[in-house]
Amino acid sequence: MRPSGLLDVLGVASIVLDAEGRIVLWSPQAEELFGYPAPEALGQYAARIMVHERHFDLVVKLFADVMATGEGWAGAFPVRRRDGTTRLVEFRNMRLLDDRGDVYALGLAADQSTVLRLEQDVALSTRMVAQSPIGLAVLDPELRYVSVNPALERLNGVPAAEHIGRRVSDVLPALDAAPVEAALRQVLETGRPLIDRQWIGRSPAHPDEEHAWAASLYRLEDTVGNVLGVACSVVDVTEQYRAGVEAEAARRRLALIADASARIGTTLDLERTACELAEVAVPELADVAAVDLLESVVEGRSCRLGPAEPATIRALAVRADDSPDALAAADPPGKVARYQPDRLVTECVRTGDPVVVPEVGDEDLPRIARSPQAAALLARAGVHSYLAVPLIARGEVLGALDLKRTRNPLPFSPDDLLLARELAARAAVQIDNARWYQNARETALTLQRSLLPSHPPVTGGLEVASRYQPAGATSEVGGDWFDVIPLDGERTALVVGDVMGSGITAAATMGRLRTATNTLASLSLEPERLLDHLDRIVSGLDQAFATCVYAVHDPHLRQCRITNAGHLPPIRVRAGRPPELLDLPTGAPLGVGGVAFSTTTVGLEPGDRLVFYTDGLVETRRDPLDERLDRLLALLDGPDRPLEEVCDLLLRTLREPDNSDDVALLIACARELP
Repeated sequence: MRPSGLLDVLGVASIVLDAEGRIVLWSPQAEELFGYPAPEALGQYAARIMVHERHFDLVVKLFADVMATGEGWAGAFPVRRRDGTTRLVEFRNMRLLDDRGDVYALGLAADQSTVLRLEQDVALSTRMVAQSPIGLAVLDPELRYVSVNPALERLNGVPAAEHIGRRVSDVLPALDAAPVEAALRQVLETGRPLIDRQWIGRSPAHPDEEHAWAASLYRLEDTVGNVLGVACSVVDVTEQYRAGVEAEAARRRLALIADASARIGTTLDLERTACELAEVAVPELADVAAVDLLESVVEGRSCRLGPAEPATIRALAVRADDSPDALAAADPPGKVARYQPDRLVTECVRTGDPVVVPEVGDEDLPRIARSPQAAALLARAGVHSYLAVPLIARGEVLGALDLKRTRNPLPFSPDDLLLARELAARAAVQIDNARWYQNARETALTLQRSLLPSHPPVTGGLEVASRYQPAGATSEVGGDWFDVIPLDGERTALVVGDVMGSGITAAATMGRLRTATNTLASLSLEPERLLDHLDRIVSGLDQAFATCVYAVHDPHLRQCRITNAGHLPPIRVRAGRPPELLDLPTGAPLGVGGVAFSTTTVGLEPGDRLVFYTDGLVETRRDPLDERLDRLLALLDGPDRPLEEVCDLLLRTLREPDNSDDVALLIACARELP
């Protein structure tokens, strides 16, 4: 081992005197301490060159006592240096005996200020280590404890004596000591300290509770660079760690709520809104999430369950994070199931209160699952914690958000419950909006379709196909309509129109125009006369306008007589020729009044087709109308297809998903009369 540097710091001088008090040995440190070179000091009486005259007799007596009795003497007294200055020196004097029986005196001397400084440093260090509230330890180069202070005894729950000579892994078996010892070894090898490195674990002081410690590690070296070991300071930071964990959990909760606000309710589709809620909940809050609504709520009826009444529930969405058994145990979306009164989800929707089972036992699974088979699947999936929170909007319980944990080892906590309730409260409003929208939309569509005709596929000399598609982003009834009206002489009237505006008023106007058109058509009026009458009818209504194309097909003459009231022109498709927009006088919309209509006659041979449509098929907010009409013509210029396929192709290709206008489409193909 390399020598320690402590003696060099002290600068201990060695002096040997013979029995007469003459200097016979004089070390280099003595030269430095007293200022006399060895040639000047050797052979001199020590007392005469080192001691002031007034202390001479006392020093001679002390020397004589040591030589006579053999007892050593220690003390400090002022020494006169060669340069005339005085220095207080601490001595250790003892008698020496050689192999011939001769007696000598050995004096070890050091500057007292240096000794006192080291004593103060040692005393300060000892006192600070012993009384420090911070755990302190020194480990040797083999990473075994050399010393620990009382604070570390308390932190570890192990007496100091049981630390000495043992490693961290021996003293703290419940702590993952591998990273700790790796950090100690790194500091030992590199000399770079590690400050406030945090470790989590358990100690004998707290065997049932995890704690957090912040440790700082420093390599210890002596004055000449010898590595003595590693010093450690350890502070229990459990409270700060828990506060940080709670703050991080709160931040994640806020982030999840913000994410939910952005992701839930992006549409007014009920199933999609439920899926968005389930997707937000997994995996941040749960490993399995299901969104269930009471069937009566889906149907638009309020429901209050009695204590012994089962709950009829429709599953809207289910999401599982890598848990096929739990997914199989859940009701598939769209399925309606009855949950008995003792089931936890029934309790949740009946009382409107959350139901929490932090630790699920075998006796709990039958109350969570709908059936014994589902309970077995949940057990196999490892469901260990369960939480159901009600979906409440506008004071009404709509259903429940059902949450389970399988992979996440932590049980649902009170914080998880608060987060789940917040998610459920926000999502319930969106689900309720989607529910009412869906109900209103279905009612509107039912009304709209009841006002539209149902016609046979073949009328007179025409084969006819039609479609009506409601607006994609509104629950209001539209005003688009079409009609196929059989006339005498095997003729057929074809009508497509669009009442401006939307809502019940537009639907009512559309219904009146359709009735009027059917009545006027039965009178065999010329197309322009019929539109004159419709114009007067619309003018009599309150701020109503409509566009309309009215055509009468005569299979015997193989022609159509068409009148246009401000509507987009029909398209004629003939074999071997490109589709063409019919060149018709546009005319004024119905309701403008005072504008005459004109009729155009166009040929329609067997196999020729006429395509009537409303603006919802071709108009968009970002594309010019001419480009859209060109695209419509290009689609009709394809291979010959059945009329029904053509209708589907046009709607599938041209219809914008978010279009706020409805579409009416009517295609007629001329046929040979039998």
